[in-house]
Amino acid sequence: MRVDLWIWSVRLLKTRSMATTACRAGHVRVNDERAKPSTAVKAGDTVRLRHDGRERIVVVQKIVRKRVGAPAAAECLIDKSPPPPPREALIPIGRRERGAGRPTKRDRRELERVLDRYRTLNDPPRDD
Repeated sequence: MRVDLWIWSVRLLKTRSMATTACRAGHVRVNDERAKPSTAVKAGDTVRLRHDGRERIVVVQKIVRKRVGAPAAAECLIDKSPPPPPREALIPIGRRERGAGRPTKRDRRELERVLDRYRTLNDPPRDD
């Protein structure tokens, strides 16, 4: 079965086009190999998916041909993903006090500096 179809069927991503796009962008790996949308997946394979700043690691338990409900989808995989970071650990982006007005150039530069530091710490290493 195609990996993009399986990811959509077990509800890891909301739409099939999102699954296909994630595969094309290199955010999906099957058994630590970069996966195209048409990559075959079978029971026992490990699928890694990067989405929304989080990495999901699942082991394929069962192959399903059609999209299934959440309880049935849970039976089709074993989730070995690390737990998501607590909400307090996330950087509040774009939050300003009410009435503070428009951000100054200095405010913008400080925000960019913080975001660059956050991205370098949390981005996974690239395989270029």
